[in-house]
Amino acid sequence: MWELLLPLFGFLVSIAASLTGVGGGIFIVPLLTLLYNFEPVVAIGTSLATIIITSIASSANYLKQNRVYVKAGLVLACTTTPGGYVGAAITAVPEVKTWLGVIFGIFLIIVAAQMVHKALSTKSVKGCGVVDAAFEKALLRDRKKMLSGLFLGFFGGIASGLLGIGGGTVLVPVMCYALDFPIHFAIPTSMFIMIFTSMSGVFNHVQRGNVNAMYAVYLGIGAVVGAQVGSYASRKLSSRNLSLVFAAMLIVSSINMILKNLHYI
Repeated sequence: MWELLLPLFGFLVSIAASLTGVGGGIFIVPLLTLLYNFEPVVAIGTSLATIIITSIASSANYLKQNRVYVKAGLVLACTTTPGGYVGAAITAVPEVKTWLGVIFGIFLIIVAAQMVHKALSTKSVKGCGVVDAAFEKALLRDRKKMLSGLFLGFFGGIASGLLGIGGGTVLVPVMCYALDFPIHFAIPTSMFIMIFTSMSGVFNHVQRGNVNAMYAVYLGIGAVVGAQVGSYASRKLSSRNLSLVFAAMLIVSSINMILKNLHYI
């Protein structure tokens, strides 16, 4: 009976995921553990499988809008992808997973506070525009920026595989602060990178028997539709409002992450 609601849950979660680039695992993992009595590692693996569907559907729309920096995304995926595999492997070590989850949560609360401050103290941009080839070319030539992005992106991948959250909670701030991406392009590019990161994490979780394919498909059915709504809505928001929405999602994700790893939920 409750399984029939999975497409609806997938639809609602993917709207928020596509809008903010966080993947949706912050909702899917608690949903599967609390409502469907999944073991935490199975909920994480199944969440990542659903995120693959969400990220592909979102990226297809964002690519049509010409808001994805494909080359830069592929370069960053070179470290987020192995990071996702490593993160999935860490789930087999409960003590390490717990403390890393708490550390990530505290770190992301600080990042969210900085994003709110920056959003409120800088001029808001209404139009999102399209990708700037000159910006991407200059970025790829800037070794210092790209090395920092690759290094930090690896930890975004670990967060994805470890917590089933997709990695956007780390990737979007990395792109905004370390690589100077406007948020209207950081979110779409994060969703694009997430395709590869989530696949890597899922591969490890499948090997460990941590993915319920049927539930992932049911959630994915709704996610395909919801992703289109979220990617369309993000285009309509100003840079300030989009940053505030992302920061709010980041705070929710962080609190959830901390409480879950301390076994309060």
